[in-house]
Amino acid sequence: MKQTIRGTTLQVLDVELQEGESMYTESGGMAWMSSNIAMDTNTHGGVMKGIGCMFTGESLFMTTYTCKKGTGVVTFCSEFPGKILKFDMKDRTILCQRDAFMAAEQSVNLEITFTKRFGTGFFGGEGFFLQKLSGSGKAYVEISGEITEFNLKEGQVLKVDTTHIGAFEETVDYDIQRIKGVKNMLFGGEGIFLATLTGPGKVWLQSMPIASLAKKIIRYMPPKR
Repeated sequence: MKQTIRGTTLQVLDVELQEGESMYTESGGMAWMSSNIAMDTNTHGGVMKGIGCMFTGESLFMTTYTCKKGTGVVTFCSEFPGKILKFDMKDRTILCQRDAFMAAEQSVNLEITFTKRFGTGFFGGEGFFLQKLSGSGKAYVEISGEITEFNLKEGQVLKVDTTHIGAFEETVDYDIQRIKGVKNMLFGGEGIFLATLTGPGKVWLQSMPIASLAKKIIRYMPPKR
């Protein structure tokens, strides 16, 4: 199986499959494919697992693409300006923001996971649910804007605006912390809480959260009549 990410701000993922090889994605995630690729739409793990994925922004159904003979190609495209991240899931677990999942090999598990603390879920920007990737093989997620990667050491803390968190390894502790100072909370523009990410582990941050982009665009939309 050969996988290639190409493009700049609106990237695409080309997957070259040999006979019998498969990739799966959320329903509607495929852009184009060769004629020897077969589609199979299913809940990928059962109805309850599919319903759980809906809480993280994915569709109830997933679609598996399998090469029936020879060599086939299937392409997945970004839904927004940003980057595609590739993860090798061997001996690691990745937690992602809502709706980050793009595609993965069949050996990768996509699940819903709960934030560990009530406050984190209530004020953390991503709600109570995150996407959890585990298993083996390659997985791909979409991050909005440019990517900044940090490799946090044991006990090292990074404070982040909650909307800029794209993904992090399961070894990283995710919590929230109230911003100090009334003026900072009211006029600082960052809200009342910041996320705290504590190492060890890798963190991937996004420079342009979709919610921020939408707020900018809506300012220029004509008023409804």
